[in-house]
Amino acid sequence: MTDTIQSAINHSHHNREEALEGFIKLLSFPSISADPAYKKDIVACANWIVGELKRIGFDNVHTISTAGHPVVYAEWLKAGADKPTVLVYDHYDVQPVDPLPLWKSEPFGSEIREGKLYARGATDNKAGVWGNLMAFESMLAANGSLPLNVKILFEGEEESGSPSMEPFVEANKELLKADVMLNCDGDFEPKRPEMGYAGRGIISAEVKLTGPKADLHSGGFGGVVQNPLHVAGKIIGSFHDNEGRIQIPGYYDAVATVSDFERQRIHDGWQDERMEKDAGVPLVWGRSIAPDAERGTILPTVEVNGMSGGYQGPGTKTIIPAEASFKVTMRLVPDQNPHEITQAFIAYVKSFETETVKISIEIGEEAWPFVMVTEGPYLEAVQTALESTIGKRAKLVRGGGSIPILGMFNRLIGVPITGFGYGEGENIHSPNEYVVIDSFFQAIEAGIRLYHNLAETKK
Repeated sequence: MTDTIQSAINHSHHNREEALEGFIKLLSFPSISADPAYKKDIVACANWIVGELKRIGFDNVHTISTAGHPVVYAEWLKAGADKPTVLVYDHYDVQPVDPLPLWKSEPFGSEIREGKLYARGATDNKAGVWGNLMAFESMLAANGSLPLNVKILFEGEEESGSPSMEPFVEANKELLKADVMLNCDGDFEPKRPEMGYAGRGIISAEVKLTGPKADLHSGGFGGVVQNPLHVAGKIIGSFHDNEGRIQIPGYYDAVATVSDFERQRIHDGWQDERMEKDAGVPLVWGRSIAPDAERGTILPTVEVNGMSGGYQGPGTKTIIPAEASFKVTMRLVPDQNPHEITQAFIAYVKSFETETVKISIEIGEEAWPFVMVTEGPYLEAVQTALESTIGKRAKLVRGGGSIPILGMFNRLIGVPITGFGYGEGENIHSPNEYVVIDSFFQAIEAGIRLYHNLAETKK
C-alpha cells in the first residue's frame, strides 16, 4: 500500500500548478447562498463541480434539486463489497463579501500574496471541495482506482443554515447510506492541529416592527406616537440581564449537563489568548455565569446580528420611523429542541407588541447540535494520516459554531461522523479571507493517506 499512497502523493506534487488553476476557477464563482441575486452563480458553480467530478472519473454525477440550492452528488463504488463506503460532505456556497471596501483585492479574483491565496471561500470551505477532488484525482490518475467506496455530498446552502437539507436527507436516506461520514467543513492547522468533534445548533430569525403608516415629523409627533425603534431597542436590551444570562423564559430548561471528563476536555481545547486576539477585546461578557470555554461551547446564546430602521444617512433627519427590524441568531446545545426554543422566542418577542406597534417574526433555519466520534477506528484513521504527514495528532476541541447537516445525520441516519479539513487560513466570514497555499497541498497529501487508512477499517 505504501507504494500506492506515494504514487498518488507524487502525482499531486507534479500537478500542483494545474490544481491551483482549478482552485482559482472554483473560487471565481460568487456562490453566495444567502442572497437570491446569486442564485444563477450557485447553479453555475454546482454544474462546474459536476463537470470536474466527471472528468476525474466519478460515476452517477449530477445535481439534485432541493427547495433551495442544488446538491452535488457523485459516487465511485468499485472498490468491492468488502471495502467500507465513506460519504464525503462539504459545501460549495460562501458567505457574503460585505463590507466590500475592506477587501484589498477582488473577493472572487483569487490574488496571491506572500504564499496566501485571497478569495471568499478560500478556506471556508471551497478548500475542502477542491482538496477532496484533487486527492481523488491523484489516486485515480496514479493507480487507476480508489482504495474504498466513495459517495460525494456537496451542498449549496450551508452558509445560509441549510434550510432545505432536512427534507433532502429524509428523502434520500438510502442514497446517502455509508459506513462513515467524513465532514470536511473544517480547518487544516499543521502547527496546532485541532478537530472539532461537536458544535451547537442554530436558529435564525428576523423581527419586524411596524408603527405609523409613514415616517413622521419627530417634532410634531414626538411624545404622542410610539417609536418602533424604541420598542426594538427595548426587546434587544431585555434579552440578557446585566451578567449576560438570557432572560427568555425556559431558555435554559433543557440544557444538558456535561460530565467532568467532558468539561475538562473542553477547557483543555480552549485557547484563551487566541480567542482574545481574534476578538480584540477581553472575553469578560458573562464571565460570572461560567468560564469562557463553557460559555463559548456548551451554553446557549442569543445574539443580535443587525438592526435597521429610520434614517441612516449623514447628518440628522428628524423623524419617527414607520418601521424597524433586527436579525437574531440563537446557538443551541444538547438537549435543546430548536422547534421548542423557536416557539419560546416568538412568544417572548410578541409579548412586547402594543396597540400601535405590531411585531412579525420570520424564522430561517432551525438546526440541532451535533456530535462526531471521539474514539474508534474512523478517528484513528484521521489521526494517523495527520501524524504521517505533519508529525502531530489533532487535539479534540468542542466548537461553538454550527454545521446544520451534521445534526440532521445524527438524528435521521445515525452514521458515525469524523472530520478532516483542508484549509489553513484566516478571516473566515470576513474581508480578506485567505488560505495558505503550501498547507493546502500538504492537506491533500494527508487526505490521500486518510482515504487509504479508512479503506482498512472494518465495515
